[in-house]
Amino acid sequence: MTDSAFRYFNIAKDVFLQERDSLGVGKCLLNMAIFSTDKGDYFGGQELSLSAIRFFDPSDTLQYVFIRSNYNNLGIASYKLKDYTHALGFYDQAIRFSDDPLDTRVYLNNQAKLYQEMGRYGKALEIYTQVLSGLSRNRKDYARALSNVAMARWLQRPKADVLEDFRQALRIRKEEKDNWGLNASYSHLSDYYASKSPSKALAYADSMYHVAVLLKSSDDEILALKKIIRLSPGEQARPYFKIYEQLDDSLKTARSGAKNQFALIRYESEKHKADNLLLQKKNAAKNYQLGMVVFIALLVLVLVGVQFRIRRKKLAQAAEKKIQESELTTSKQVHDVVANGLYRIMKEIQNRLHSSAESLLDRIEVLYEKSRDISYNRPAQREQPFELHLSGLLGSFSGEETRVVIVGNGPEIWANVALDVLYEIEQVLQELMINMSRHSGADHVVLRLQREEKRVTITYRDNGKGMAEGDVQGNGLRSTGNRIDAISGSIIFEAIPGARGLKVSVSFPV
Repeated sequence: MTDSAFRYFNIAKDVFLQERDSLGVGKCLLNMAIFSTDKGDYFGGQELSLSAIRFFDPSDTLQYVFIRSNYNNLGIASYKLKDYTHALGFYDQAIRFSDDPLDTRVYLNNQAKLYQEMGRYGKALEIYTQVLSGLSRNRKDYARALSNVAMARWLQRPKADVLEDFRQALRIRKEEKDNWGLNASYSHLSDYYASKSPSKALAYADSMYHVAVLLKSSDDEILALKKIIRLSPGEQARPYFKIYEQLDDSLKTARSGAKNQFALIRYESEKHKADNLLLQKKNAAKNYQLGMVVFIALLVLVLVGVQFRIRRKKLAQAAEKKIQESELTTSKQVHDVVANGLYRIMKEIQNRLHSSAESLLDRIEVLYEKSRDISYNRPAQREQPFELHLSGLLGSFSGEETRVVIVGNGPEIWANVALDVLYEIEQVLQELMINMSRHSGADHVVLRLQREEKRVTITYRDNGKGMAEGDVQGNGLRSTGNRIDAISGSIIFEAIPGARGLKVSVSFPV
């Protein structure tokens, strides 16, 4: 079951790595490390715990429980490898990140046990006493601390009177049915009586062995058998020695198998990732080659398309030029000069009631003069700057019912713009304003003019009823497309999403 859990944690770790979940990766590595250490793979457990450190965030107190557990596992693995100096440092780190008194006592107990193993009984006794003084009413914890203090005192001074402490700890553990605690008490008492009363020492060693079998703790079984073999007289030790050999061989085989199994799982995982990376690299190379082929093909198509468009544009421009030269029809001139001119005068009368009769007659006389030469197809030189002329044209449609706002209509917009282009733009904007006034019902119109490098953009927006996709444009609006084409520009009619109104974008080169 352990190897399956190890495998699943290893798979989960890779998933968390892909999802960039650092905490998930750290927890998986921690569990894998604890499995390895428990199974006797101390190097593997140490390596996995060291790898897990960088995935935990020391600034997040919610992660302390995992951080301290990881350092404790590093301490245990280092202790088993006889690397006592590093083990002490790892236990210090576990204590540093412990905010749980129960966990802190466990780490302190481990640290004291290590000092005891190193023969530094005074330091071990100091820590054991600290643990004992900080205990609550938990009888199991008290019995463990009491027994450990007694053991450290006895190892420091073999003649110390510690027997009653050993016995009291044993009584509590029996009452609490604490088998792990009984296992430790029997071991301590067997060591205590080894030189004083070998028969009692043997009895306690035998009791330890039976508890270890009950707990299925192979390490404690072997330790108990060692005590029994050492304390048993002559031939009585032989059957125990045989059991010891079998158990020791079985434990070594199991641990070696666990190490190999864990190593194989990690090897297969790394090999799988390496194979995937190699496959991805090969696929990337194939995709790159395919991409280059597609790119070259598209480039050829684009170049052919560009050449085709250039040729088509030249032909279209030539045809358009011929049309412009040959098709200045009377109907167009009547529409531009007479119809739109009359409508503008009507709007001025409607919007500017204060206009004088003399001014009105002057406007009509100008319109009359233009209509006399209806076939004249070149725009005349203007007496006033185009921006002022355009402001007057657009302003004539502004009144109490409709407000017209013009933004950006400065002389820099129209600098170096040809007269024929100005003429067509004037007619396009006049047509838009007439269409607005007659059909849209708008009460607010905004025209924004911009010039960027060698292109002028005019954006028209109103809040009228807009233009549905199925609407058929009248002659006036249809003619705006022809006018814009004539100056190599573009015009786009579009509804305003989520609101009433119409947006028209006019753009042309200068």
